[in-house]
Amino acid sequence: MLRSTDWHGMQAVEFSKGDYTALLIPGMGANLIRLTNTRLGAEILRAPADDEVETFKGRPHVFGLPILFPPNRIEDGRYTFGGRTYRFPITNAKEHHYHHGILKSQPFAVSKAWETGEEVLVECRYYSNAGNDAIFRDFPHEFKCKITFRLTTQGLEQEVMFANRSAESMPVGVGFHTPMQIPFAGGEAADYVMRVAVGEQVEMSGRNIPTGRKLPLSEQFARLREGGLRVTDCEPIEAGFTLREIEVDGKPFRGALVENLRTGVRTFYEVDRQTTYWTIWNNGGRVPYCCPEPQSWTTNAPNAADPAAEGFQAIAPGESWRMKFRLYAK
Repeated sequence: MLRSTDWHGMQAVEFSKGDYTALLIPGMGANLIRLTNTRLGAEILRAPADDEVETFKGRPHVFGLPILFPPNRIEDGRYTFGGRTYRFPITNAKEHHYHHGILKSQPFAVSKAWETGEEVLVECRYYSNAGNDAIFRDFPHEFKCKITFRLTTQGLEQEVMFANRSAESMPVGVGFHTPMQIPFAGGEAADYVMRVAVGEQVEMSGRNIPTGRKLPLSEQFARLREGGLRVTDCEPIEAGFTLREIEVDGKPFRGALVENLRTGVRTFYEVDRQTTYWTIWNNGGRVPYCCPEPQSWTTNAPNAADPAAEGFQAIAPGESWRMKFRLYAK
């Protein structure tokens, strides 16, 4: 099934395949606000309730699959690359940072949508240029962002692509502020744990900026690798980590998963090699979700002592860059 529909006054795309149903809001950062496995009764992502529509419009990054470009914080809202200083508005006054970028709330257009016997595909595009002041004002590169969703009987595959249409190399740092729903299929918070492919913990300053030091995992966060950690109805968590694969079902796994210990049902979030860093955030610990946020670069990487070592990349003129993910339940 694939259809255009109205969601609280916003154009939406609803699509399904097999046991999976998804709902996409192109006009709000091409945010896939719902992904459900109906057979398992598993709500994989936090979806806005009917009384949370205005909250979604103001804070789209706490629902669905919101894109962050660039991810997390840029210290003092500025960095230098290629002889140019990039200046961004201060959106976190307390810490004096630029926070989460602006693409998460920009209007994308649906450029392709089709259904075959094997999949449903929906593609959304956004173009930044001198006539699109919301982005170009602070990031003066012409670029195309394309987000493609493929839904099959095995779950969702998502790809984000950036193409540099400007005459100079363009910095690229991408993340997703993905709130995984917990509980996702009934029960209580105590029934659920999260595992994440974390390596070392990244030490943070008092302004939540990496200091450059990498620390061994604490006893608490070591449970993210083995056994699982309770991440809702618990103490606040806001921490950064390098990525190192874990073993799941006897195989290497690069991503995050949430498990219902009572039923054994799990929701999975797989990432590709472009993800080098995680931020894990549970918004104070008293909400029914936790965000394992995959990032292609470490928070504030452009201002690091060695940006390349922290995942900083640039796209040459005329070239493109891609990042891929999978979400599913079983």
